[in-house]
Amino acid sequence: MKKTVQQLPDLGLGLGLRGEHFNHIIEHTPAVDWFEIISENFMDSGGRPRYVLDQIAEKYPIVMHGVSMSIGSTDELNFEYLKRLKNLAKAINPKWISDHLCWTGVLSLNSHDLLPVALNEESLQLITTKIKQVQDYLERPLILENPSTYLTFQQSTIPEWQFLKYMVEETNCGLLLDVNNVYVSSFNNEFDPVEYIEGLPHESIVQMHLAGHQHNGDHIIDTHDSPVVDPVWELFSLAWERTGGTSTLLEWDGNIPAFEVCHAELLKAKNYMNGFKKDKISESKIQKVAETVSNPIDFMVTNVAKDFVE
Repeated sequence: MKKTVQQLPDLGLGLGLRGEHFNHIIEHTPAVDWFEIISENFMDSGGRPRYVLDQIAEKYPIVMHGVSMSIGSTDELNFEYLKRLKNLAKAINPKWISDHLCWTGVLSLNSHDLLPVALNEESLQLITTKIKQVQDYLERPLILENPSTYLTFQQSTIPEWQFLKYMVEETNCGLLLDVNNVYVSSFNNEFDPVEYIEGLPHESIVQMHLAGHQHNGDHIIDTHDSPVVDPVWELFSLAWERTGGTSTLLEWDGNIPAFEVCHAELLKAKNYMNGFKKDKISESKIQKVAETVSNPIDFMVTNVAKDFVE
């Protein structure tokens, strides 16, 4: 019998499993509650990475987090990819499988990036249909993460938090709330991150992500290469309060420091699990000035791509 998202466990505080930390984890068995893997890093791999994963999976709960499902693409689902994903899940028995509300390519080409979706009734129908197909194939609920975005499509008619709510209601999928992504997107697209978190279906949030980012003055890039900033911690405190607490993970993917540094950053979460102060986040939530430019797409979008957003 398949579990519902409400039956999935609270795993505690976890870390993203990265190759730089393999030796430390195997040798020291650190006091981390669980690990999250990037599914694609292990779906087709053997040798030492898979050997290490198998050893870690014997001692810790594992969650699979993917970056290539492309649930928002107009292409048909890639069932060869889903087959490999399902085979890995059978081998390591993850607590759940997640991916992103995005598309990664079209016409069978993969951009290797998490591209934003136009949020409207047409895309909602497309995505909910695909989620149901994926859940039927994997025989488990799919958990989807809110992405970082750098622009707002003129074709978007539904706020992202409402889109996620409708998506959950239609499919019974779960949500992976990336708190850093909420902050990044709210700055780049000028919406209220508190309203975003308040508007989500909190009972369907299975997991949360925390990470660092790069602030470039008039835009923020989601980089996962630095500590979590205070406004993100404050948003996490709000999300923790609204969900009643759920599995929380720190991602660190660039300039990866020693394991102990990542672990210490993760443990800071304990300082924000008791009491959200709205006045504090209001002072720092976006730190904008009047001249800040929203949707700074020139730094990352080609002229061809601009035709679709102007």
